[in-house]
Amino acid sequence: MEDKDGRLLIIDDNEEFLVALKILLSPHFSKIITETVPDRIPIHLKKEKFNVVILDMNFRAGIQTGNEGFYWKNKIREIDDLVSIIFITAFGDVELAIKALKEGAVDYIQKSWDENKILSTVLTAYNLSKSKNEVQKLRSKQEHLSAVLQNNSFSLVKGSSVEMEEVYKIIHKVAQTDANILISGESGTGKEVIAREIHKASSRKNEVFVSVDLGSLHENLFESELFGHSKGAFTDAISHKAGRIEIASGGTLFLDEISNLSLSMQMKLLTVIQNKTVIRLGENHIRSVDFRLVCASNKRLDEMVKNNLFREDLLYRLKTVELELPPLRNRVEDIQILAEYYLQHYSDKYIKNISKISDGASAKLKKYKWPGNIRELQHIIEKAVIMSSSNQLQSSDFQFSSDSDLLQGSEDTFNLENNEKGIIEKALKTFNWNMSRTAKELGINRSTLYDKLKKYEL
Repeated sequence: MEDKDGRLLIIDDNEEFLVALKILLSPHFSKIITETVPDRIPIHLKKEKFNVVILDMNFRAGIQTGNEGFYWKNKIREIDDLVSIIFITAFGDVELAIKALKEGAVDYIQKSWDENKILSTVLTAYNLSKSKNEVQKLRSKQEHLSAVLQNNSFSLVKGSSVEMEEVYKIIHKVAQTDANILISGESGTGKEVIAREIHKASSRKNEVFVSVDLGSLHENLFESELFGHSKGAFTDAISHKAGRIEIASGGTLFLDEISNLSLSMQMKLLTVIQNKTVIRLGENHIRSVDFRLVCASNKRLDEMVKNNLFREDLLYRLKTVELELPPLRNRVEDIQILAEYYLQHYSDKYIKNISKISDGASAKLKKYKWPGNIRELQHIIEKAVIMSSSNQLQSSDFQFSSDSDLLQGSEDTFNLENNEKGIIEKALKTFNWNMSRTAKELGINRSTLYDKLKKYEL
């Protein structure tokens, strides 16, 4: 065995035999626990994760039925159904050895002490345990991937806006690193889509991407969902379950709406991030995890820190790099591109022959404030496609909740200064006070813009 990382538990009432086994097997296992009292087996199993358990079949003097061994084998299986169990039998008791194999033991060793046979048997059992654990991990990841694929609407539509070009540049710079990333922005701006794009451009792209919506996760389920649990850890824990963090090991863990975490949960998450280890509920065994962390928030975490609602040390851990997504109203030139993408998507989905969006409809879409951002645009296009009987979407196909959400023009006045001030003010709000972008859209240079801001006291 090249890697000395296995854990072994040996239970036998003969201390000399235990010492001999430990000496023989120590070069091949990172940890070996010996025990003479079988009643302590559950304590050891809940404290440590073992690959192999070597178990005597008889503990009481004069009893040779093997029933004690079978009893404890069942108890071990209730706690850990992946561990390999090897029975210890008396020399020459072939019938009992055969019964042990039928009862679910991987193999058996005899107390006649054949070193080569013992070593071969134990190492084979260890490799079998490793394989079973790998299969379980792959099954957990496959279940997660299948659930994602059944409802996957995460496609990146690259716009042409200056703001999104900056976002793509940052993605390109940070994707190949393992730096933790915090994506901020209003709800519906596509934070998870960007997180997936980072994953696809990273060295972990062939591993799993695990998304957790902390906004919809009840605090009572937080630890179970993220850290996993052992069978019997709580009332509904009918089987062992790997948590999302464990499933994400090797890949990317995306925690959406991180601001929803309570302070106590923040501390537990911080511990996981710092140590890169996780402990399932109901266990004491520490499991190493290796994941790339990407988080998202629609709230200002720095403001939450000031109000003692978010841990400052956790915030520093989350935002090695911070990436802020602009709202859709600040990237007007992308609205047409996004609308056409969703038109094609929903036309195919609902088997509609709708080829384009009219000029009037496009103008109406561009004038809307989009408080729900890209997610709202997606839903409005979907509804329009469903309800339309034409091969082209018209302005009347788009109904907004309130006319107040339409970007208004300037006052009905011919006063040049009033109009100029209003246009500049509107441009500043539209482009989130980005001076370079505002100047470019107004057709002036930055110094002229600053002069006009001073003139109109903006």
